[in-house]
Order: sequence, then C-alpha cells, then structure tokens
Amino acid sequence: MLSVFRRFIRSKLGAFAALIFLGIIAAAFIMGDITSGNFGSSMGGGETAARAGGSRLTMTELQDRVQRVFENARRSNPGLQIGDFLAQGGAAQVYDQLVASMTLKEYASDQKVHISKRLVDAQIAQIPAFQDAAGNFSQENFRQLLLRERITEQALRDDISREILERQMLAPLGLGVKLTDSMVLPYASLLLEARQGTIAVIPATAFKDIADPTDAQLDDFYRKNAARYTIPEQRRIRYAVIDAERFAQAAQPTDAEIASYYNQNKAAYAAKESRSFEQLILPTQAAAKAIADQVKGGKSLAAAAQSAGLSVSELKDQSREALASAASAAVANAGFAAKQGELAGPLRGSLGWVLLRVTAVRTTPARALAAVRDEIVAALRAQKEKRLLNDFTGKIEDQIANGGSFDEVVKDNGLKLETTPFLVSSGKQVEDAAYQVPADVKPLLAPVFGMSQDDDAQLVPIVAEKRYALAAPGDIQAAAPPPLAKVKPLVAMQYKLAQGNEKAKALAEQIRAKVAKGMKLDEAVASAGIALPRPQVVGGRRADIMRDGQRPPAEVAMLFTMATNSVKTLPAGQDRGYFVVQLNGIKRGDAGSDKALVNQVRDQLSEVVGQEYGQQFERAVEKELGVKRSPNAVASVQRALASANGGGQ
Repeated sequence: MLSVFRRFIRSKLGAFAALIFLGIIAAAFIMGDITSGNFGSSMGGGETAARAGGSRLTMTELQDRVQRVFENARRSNPGLQIGDFLAQGGAAQVYDQLVASMTLKEYASDQKVHISKRLVDAQIAQIPAFQDAAGNFSQENFRQLLLRERITEQALRDDISREILERQMLAPLGLGVKLTDSMVLPYASLLLEARQGTIAVIPATAFKDIADPTDAQLDDFYRKNAARYTIPEQRRIRYAVIDAERFAQAAQPTDAEIASYYNQNKAAYAAKESRSFEQLILPTQAAAKAIADQVKGGKSLAAAAQSAGLSVSELKDQSREALASAASAAVANAGFAAKQGELAGPLRGSLGWVLLRVTAVRTTPARALAAVRDEIVAALRAQKEKRLLNDFTGKIEDQIANGGSFDEVVKDNGLKLETTPFLVSSGKQVEDAAYQVPADVKPLLAPVFGMSQDDDAQLVPIVAEKRYALAAPGDIQAAAPPPLAKVKPLVAMQYKLAQGNEKAKALAEQIRAKVAKGMKLDEAVASAGIALPRPQVVGGRRADIMRDGQRPPAEVAMLFTMATNSVKTLPAGQDRGYFVVQLNGIKRGDAGSDKALVNQVRDQLSEVVGQEYGQQFERAVEKELGVKRSPNAVASVQRALASANGGGQ
C-alpha cells in the first residue's frame, strides 16, 4: 500500500517527471484520444522478444515501435536525445506495454471476446486528428495522416481493437473501489503535515581559483560531454506550393453558368417577409378568448398576460415557414395576415391555444440577377477552384503513387521549387537565431521530419481545400555536436563550472559532516573559508507546497523525505553546485475534521488502487498464459537504437 501512496503523492501532487514521461509515451500515437495502452504490433519477422500463446512480438517490431515513440516525443521536445529517452526507461515501458497488449489480446481470444469492425470504425471517426474543421470524419485527413506517420490502416485498426479490448477488460476491475476512512485518513493527514528546514547553497561559481583548461583538458571534457552540446537533427525542406489561385482564370464562370445558378436558387433571391411577434399560449380556448377580449379592450398582450399570472414570449424575425413548423400552418397564416400591432387568435397550435401580436414587419425585396451577379460569380468560382484543385492534387498523388520522384512531379506540373535552410524540427535555424520560419513551412515540419530520405513526397494541407504543399526532405544533418572550435568559449566556461561543481560537492560534504556532529548550519557555512550565501529557512505544509500538481524545488521536496534534525547534501544539477539541507522540525497534520480533503484523497487513492487491480490482473493473465519474455530484449533494442541514432546522442 505504501507503493500506492507514493504513486498517489507523486502523480497528483508533484510527479512532474513521471507525467512528462507518460506524455512521451502518449505522443507515440497520432490519435489524440487513444491511451498509451494501445501499443500493438503487426506481427512481422525477426527474433522473438516475447511470446504469448500463438502470438509473438519480434525484436524488429519492438525496435520500430520504440523508435516511433522516440521520434514523436522529439517532435514536441526537439532537444530530446535517444540516450535521455532510454535512460528514462522509454524502451522498457514500451516493451511492457506491447507485451501486456499482446497478452490481453490472446486472453480475450481464449474467452471468445472480439471487437467488431463497426466499433473500430466509430472509434476512428471520433479521433480529432481525422476530423475536418466542422468536426466530421475526413477520409482525406485520415489517408494523409496515416501516410505521414507511415502506419497502415490495418495496423491502426489492430491498435484500436487492442485498446478497446484493454479498456473493456481492465476498466471494470477498478469500478466500485471504496476505501474506508481508517485507510484514507493517514494519507490525507500527511498532506496537512508541515515541515521546516534550513537550506544552504554552495554555488559552483563561488570558487575563483580554477585555472583555465589546457587544449588537451578541453578536448577531453568536450568528448566526454558531447551529448550536452549535440545539435538535434537538421533538415532542409523541399516543397512546392499549390494554391487554389492557380486556377482562378480557369474557374471563371460563364454567363450561362451564372444564369443557371440563379434560376436553380431563385427562392433565395425572391422577395421575403419576416415578422416578429409577442406570443402567449394558453391551455384552453376559453382562457385564450378571455385574454384576447382584454387586448381588444385596450390592454397590451403583456399586461393582460401578467394579470393572469403569465408572461409572453418573443419570436424574432420569423418566416412563415418557420412559424408554421413551430406552431401550425393556420397560426402562421393568421400571423402573417394581421397588420403590425394587431392581435391574431385564439388559434389552435401544437402546444395549446395561441395568441399572436405582430410587433414588427420586415420586407426584403426580390433581387434581380444583376444585383446578385457578383455574389454568384464568387460562389461559382470558389466551387470550380475547389474542384480543379482537388483534381490537380489527385493527379499529383497518382503520379507519386506510380513512382514519380519529387523533382519529376514538380517539373511535370510546372510547380515552383522552394528549399529552406537547415532547420531543426521546431523550425529554428541553428546558424541564425533571428530566422522566422515561413507560414507555408510550419505545417510541413512534423510531416517532413517524420519521413525518411527515401520516402515518397507528401501532399500536406496548409489551408484545407485552398492551399497545399508537395513536400520532401532535402539534405539531412544527423544529430551531432558541432566542432569544438565553434563552441570553445562556452565549453571552457562549462569546464570551469564542472570543476567548481566538484569543489562544491566536497565542501558540501564537509559542511554536512560538521552539522551532523552538532554545529549549526550557518556556523558551518561561515567557517567554509570562501564567501557563500547565507542559509535560508524554508518550510510549509505538504499540500500547499505541492498545490495543483506543482513540483517544488528539489531541495524543498527533500525536506519531506528526511528525519528530524538530519542533514543531507543534494546536487543542484547542471554543474551549478550543491545544497546542504537540514530538517529542523515536523508538525504532524490531522485531517480528521476535514471531510472534503478526506473524500478527495479517497477518490484519488481509489483510482490508483483500481489501476493496481488492473496491473495485478495483467500479471495474473501473463502467468496463466505462460508468457515468455526474452531477458535481453530491451538491452538489445537500446544498443541498436543508440547506435542508429548517433551513438546514444
């Protein structure tokens, strides 16, 4: 249960690193609403990484999926390196997800549980990435996104089927989890616990006696820390824009087309009359007649209704057809027969007896062809431009599908070739910090950085149904550190910082030892022999420090892991120095009188316990099916990916 609470505290109140990693896993999928549980495999060849019943996961599939997860994660975080991703456990988590998915699929098959094609279709239609601006499923978006992500439709369907299976089989396990007050109260009380401590910082920059490095020292430091200076992969993007304006002349409508459009839509240009009304609906004819008599006697409809404890409703700009649909044809005819200010009714409507008073009459005269010609021309031109653009892009796609190269397609169709300078996946240019990526290039970044150099060119929408670009990667520079000469001043500065950090570590340990023997922390800092910042007293309640999921500074968070009067050291990170942290006191919390907090913690813990039930079920199924895992699968994939992505950089 303690492991549950640790996950609860971290995930809800400060486990930012874990949440980031979960986000990395989720980013592996183009569907914005499919969970990380839908990892799947297309069951290709290769050495077996895991086997469950008649299904197996190959090393090739595992490596491909981990590579895809990494690539998608790097799109949102261009500075992410494969070494960092693997160090965070990326490959291991993907492997576990793939094995769990395969195992549950086999178990579902044994239990005769199947997912219908209709259910998968419905799930696909709900994915935002596959919808158009109106929120409807777009076959074009679906096709282009699968092409961009290098995913077959069947592979996507397999992933979705497995995700639905997991949701149906695991979600019920967490339903109805109800934890007692005696179980929840200790954890809720921990959130009210307050701690106070003293923190001293020993900056790496405090040591002024560090000599400038020799060339040999600098070269060795640079080689050992190459990952710190590695520039992410850079690409030139080759593209050619296809705009609907290209067809402006061919899309100009003829006089005959304009006249035909006008005749087909004559009702839209005919004279129109709309009216506004005060309306009162009563349950009986007698009651309606009594109100009508008062109005004929000089009362307003609103006043007569008020005297009966009722109120009128207002109908604004109603057409005859709209009123007939809402009430009845008889009500609409009477309302449009009355003059402004007159009362119509009582009349039988769909909801009772209706009284209508005409409050406004608005007449729109008929519009002749000459008056609406420009409007019709614009509508027809837009229609023809769209059709011509679709025909043209369809022709280009066919040419690419038939083996046409990017250069051939551009030349054959009279397109203008554009090439960007070297860019990283965010659109930044390493050599020019002031560079602004053109508007036409922004939508091309993700697709082109997701392509291999030998992939077919892709048509990417810039403005849907108006502007497209045929895009392909140009020259590619692999992620690598720049020549030392280019960054020598920066490396020299960081070399001295690293040396200062080592001195800070040694001094922090000396101060910690003195404090552990009884010396006050501020006295130990004062006796250090160099100028250091004065220690600071910090503290607060756990719930306040970690409010709204905000992660506190590591040196403050450490206070909540220490015993009273203990003292520890903590690296500041990035060679910036060290902290010496002393816990001065603990004030226990009691959530017994805070029912709202107890219930909130109960809900959160119940969710985590439900997830643990699901994980236990997965492990039980894996054991029952006798799933075989290759003990070297993750390590082998990590070595292969580190090599393929630049030696682990």
